[in-house]
Formats: sequence, C-alpha cells, structure tokens
Amino acid sequence: METAVYPGSFDPVTNGHIDVIERALNIFGKVIVTVGDNPGKKPTFTIEERVELLKECTKNLKNIEIGSFSGLLLDYVRGKNSKIIIRGLRAVSDFEFEFQRALMNRVINSEIETIFIMTKEHYVYLNSSIIKEMAMFGSKLNGLVPEIVEKKLRERFSKT
Repeated sequence: METAVYPGSFDPVTNGHIDVIERALNIFGKVIVTVGDNPGKKPTFTIEERVELLKECTKNLKNIEIGSFSGLLLDYVRGKNSKIIIRGLRAVSDFEFEFQRALMNRVINSEIETIFIMTKEHYVYLNSSIIKEMAMFGSKLNGLVPEIVEKKLRERFSKT
C-alpha cells in the first residue's frame, strides 16, 4: 500500500484541493495531507485551524491522514515512510513552478518522486488568494469551498 504526501498551505482549503485529494486516494493506498509552515506567507488561518478545517472537510474519506510540518518537505516525506509527493496543477504557470521544485527535490533525494494531478477543469481558476478576496468582499463562495470553510471565512472577515 503506497502512501503519498500532499503538502500545501491550504489557506483555506478549496474544492480544488478536495478534488486532488479524492483523486489521489483513487491511485494510492493512503494520502497524508499536510499543512506546511511557510514563513514567507502571512496566513489567514493558523496551522492548527487549517488542520482542523482539512479534517472536517475530509472526514468522509478513508485512508487519509491530516497533519502539519515545518522544515524541509523531503524530510517530512521520508519520516512518513513515503516516496511520493502529490502536487495539484491548475495551469501552465503552476507546472513551471512545480516542475522546478520537483527537479530540485530529485537532486536532494532521488528516491522521492513528485506526481502531478491536474485539477478538474472547473477548478482551474480557483486558488486560495481569490477565495479570501471574494470572502473579504462578501461574495458567494457556493461550489468553490466546503460549507465549513465558507462559514469560517465569513467569521474571520467579519472581525476585521
């Protein structure tokens, strides 16, 4: 049973992320979804909040683990006894960035492979920054994020 690791900031988790998770579960025996601590970003939700949102949004899925990490992703993947990193792609611009990252990871550890999963076409335009901006201005998020995420975004931005 192969285990794959799907890392990301998930700030917040979108239906595009859920799509990639579900499709990865069709390929791999287990998927570990992990929230990375990126010191270069200013997140809307804490790591703990993002982990809890992911747990809530994926509670109906089997063979999934939700966690978080800081430091080098390759160390985390190795520590989880995995050799597979999942990356979701929306557009060519994603591919260029992710391809470069995958090649660098291969230089550091050639035993770990990166697998790209294209998102469904109706999520191509979707990213967390757009979702946060829409929520900030009170736009509807139907079909873009799980209901619990929309609720938490409304709560967060009503306080600012």
